[in-house]
Amino acid sequence: MRSAARPCGHMRENDRVTSATRQPETPAAAPPPRLIATDLDGTLLRDDKSVSPRTVAALAAAEEAGIEVFFVTGRPARWMDIVSDHVHGHGLAICGNGAAVVDLHGGPGAHRFVKVRELARERALDAVQLLRQAAPGTVFAVEQTYGFHQEPNYPKLHMEIPDHLLPAEELLASGGPDADQPVLKILAYHPALDPDAFLALARLAIGGHANVTRSSPSALLELSGAGVSKASTLALCCAERGISHNEVVAFGDMPNDVEMLTWAGRSYAMGNAHPDVVTAASGRTVANNEDGVALVIEQLLTPHV
Repeated sequence: MRSAARPCGHMRENDRVTSATRQPETPAAAPPPRLIATDLDGTLLRDDKSVSPRTVAALAAAEEAGIEVFFVTGRPARWMDIVSDHVHGHGLAICGNGAAVVDLHGGPGAHRFVKVRELARERALDAVQLLRQAAPGTVFAVEQTYGFHQEPNYPKLHMEIPDHLLPAEELLASGGPDADQPVLKILAYHPALDPDAFLALARLAIGGHANVTRSSPSALLELSGAGVSKASTLALCCAERGISHNEVVAFGDMPNDVEMLTWAGRSYAMGNAHPDVVTAASGRTVANNEDGVALVIEQLLTPHV
């Protein structure tokens, strides 16, 4: 059953999300950070999905210094056990590319949804049909708050066995499986198209019916509600705390991070980042396997003489 969602804050004029690139700010012009927002896969996590001891220490030091840390990921809530032990203070994470804010304090299997920004089933159906027409051969999966379903031909790309194997139109029907649960995002996979070309095609075909992005190196797209992104949900969470975008430091590596990196006052593309991410960020750090996030946090916490 869906948990009650926390009322959303209002974004101030200077906190609006934009996908435009910007000129890097000089360190002297930046206010002290109040919140660190970091992606997980390819960013905070090493390629073996571990959190290095150096990174654990850096996260703890940031929290001890009074800087909130938000994990902001495309992962669903049930895949957050890997970082549950490293949350402090608020214990919140932004999951599903902004579709949900989850309290991780309960530990594995006890995560609580505190904010849900769902993809309306009617919009999801429209998006599926438009993408089928634009890119024949596309197969779909449906991510809900507590369920995961896929079409029979959808490949084994994820950790779990799906709850149901049905065409997307049946999965998204008003009487479909888990119809009482919000849809967080749709996954769309194409077996032959170039990933960036598929993303461009899908955005053109779907238009305003859904937000389309990708975080996988394969031709796997992620469709969320219109206007729902890592950036827009992070902006809501910051507004609730009275934190300006200029007081946020963000990290990422893939196209689903672009809006967040553009919105944050300071942002860093990983050494392994997609070219679009490098263009969007105001700075760059070393690769995830070299603890690029920890390196920047250590620098932020080092007093300047």
